[in-house]
Amino acid sequence: MTHGVSFAADADGRRSTTRAGRSIVADALRPVDPAGALGAEQETAWRSGYVLHFRRLVEAGIADPQAWLAIADAGLDAVRRTMVVVDSAGTERPLESLDTAPASRTLTTLEVVGESAPVTHLEIPYRGRALRGADLLGQLDEWVDRGVLEPSAADALRDVSDHPEWLSLDGRTVAVLGAGAEMGPLAALLRWGATVAAVDLPRPAVWERVQRTARTGAGRLLVPVDSSSPGMQGVDLLAEVPDVSDWLAGLDGRLVLGNYLYADGGTHVRVAAAADLLARRLTTARPDTALAFLATPTDAFAVPREAVEHSTRAYRERSGGAKLVGRPLRWATRGRLLHRAYPPLADPGISDSIVPVQGPNYVLAKRIQRWRATAARRDGQTVSFHVAPSTRTRSVVKNRALAAAFAGAHRFGVEIFEPDTANTLMAALLVHDLSTERAPVTHPWQDEAYAAVHGGLWRAAYEPRSALGLAAALGYASVRS
Repeated sequence: MTHGVSFAADADGRRSTTRAGRSIVADALRPVDPAGALGAEQETAWRSGYVLHFRRLVEAGIADPQAWLAIADAGLDAVRRTMVVVDSAGTERPLESLDTAPASRTLTTLEVVGESAPVTHLEIPYRGRALRGADLLGQLDEWVDRGVLEPSAADALRDVSDHPEWLSLDGRTVAVLGAGAEMGPLAALLRWGATVAAVDLPRPAVWERVQRTARTGAGRLLVPVDSSSPGMQGVDLLAEVPDVSDWLAGLDGRLVLGNYLYADGGTHVRVAAAADLLARRLTTARPDTALAFLATPTDAFAVPREAVEHSTRAYRERSGGAKLVGRPLRWATRGRLLHRAYPPLADPGISDSIVPVQGPNYVLAKRIQRWRATAARRDGQTVSFHVAPSTRTRSVVKNRALAAAFAGAHRFGVEIFEPDTANTLMAALLVHDLSTERAPVTHPWQDEAYAAVHGGLWRAAYEPRSALGLAAALGYASVRS
C-alpha cells in the first residue's frame, strides 16, 4: 500500500504520475507563459512529449529574472497542491499538513568516529591515479580546454586545493539525504574529517556499508536510531518527514541539508517532494540551514555565451570525416541527427540534454530541486547547487540504452565519469560554496550555470539528443566487440 508523501488518487483509486506531472508543469508555466501552460495541460502523450514542456520552463524564464523566479515559486506551490500525504489507513491529507505535524517517534543519535587521520589536501581519484597539487591543476586545465567543465568549476577547485583547511568544514554538520548514494559526498567528507548526519532507509546492508566507511575515515558519522529500539537504524523519509526534521534540528553545528536521493519512476518525485518539505520545515526551525543539491546534466539549462562559442568552434572545426558522415545523415533524417547545439550568437544559449528514456518523473524530481534552490537563494539562504557529470552509477548503467550511450559518448566530446571521481569533485565544490561567498548575479540562470561539471554536454559540437542514438549504437558495438 502507498504510504507517506504520494500522488493524489483519482475516483478509481489510481495515483497517476502523468496527471500530476502534467498539472505541475502547466501550473509552473501559467504565471508567465499561458500558452505554454495550455500546451502542457493538453499534452496527450506526456511520457514521450514531456521534453518540449520542460525545455519551455527554461525558455519562458530567460528574458526576465522575475519570470524565472515566478516559475520556481509557482512550481513549488503546484507540488504542494498536487501531492498528498497518505496515512496507514489510506486516508489522504494535504501535503502542507506535514509543516506542523508531530513526529511519530523519537530518534536518538548513534555516533561513529573515524579511526584514521584526516586527509589534509584535496585529492581526486581519476583513472587509477590520485591527483593532487600540480597534477590536479594540470588535469583541471585539460578539462577546461576540452570543455568538460566550466572554467568557474576549475577556479573553485583550485581554491579548495589552495585552502585544505576548508575540507573538514569545522563547525558544520552536513546532513546527507541518501547516505548510501554513489554520487553523495559522505565518503569524501568523512575522509576530510567532517561531521555527517546520515539519512537513509532502515536497511541493514546500507548502514553496515555507511558505518564501515565512517570507521575507515576521519570524521564523525551521526546515525538516526529509534529511541525505543536502538538496533533500528535509519528512517523512511516518505513517511517520517517530521521525525527526520526534529532529529536534524536538534543536532549541533550549523546545518547543511544535502539532497542526494534517487528512486525509480514516480517514487523519485515523491522523495523529491518529501525532501523539499523537510527543507522548508528544517529552515523554519533553523533559519541558518544551508541547502545543497546536485543537478543532472541531462536536463535543459541556460548556458553562458562562452559555452556557446566553444561549441560553435567545435562544430566549425570538426574533422573532415565527421563532416562527410554528418551531412548525409542530417539530410536523410531531415536535420534530426548531428546538428549544431546552438545558434552561433546565442547569449545565453539553451543546452537541451534531456534524455527521453529517463522519463518525465526523473526530470520533474530534479526540477523540484532546481526550483527550491532558486527560491531559497532569492530568500537569502546559502545554497550549493551544481550540475554534476554523467556518471557510471549502478542506477544509470542498469538501463541498457543509457549504458550504451555512455560507452559511445566520448566519440562526441562527452566524458562519462566514474563515481569516485565525480562524488569527490562535487564534494569539493560543496566545501567551496560553504567556505566562500559569491557576488550576486543578474539572473538566476547564472547561479545554475556556475561551476557546472557537465562532462562536455554544454560545449560539444552537436546538440546532445541529435548524437544520442549514434553514441548508443557505437557504444553498443564497442561493448559487443
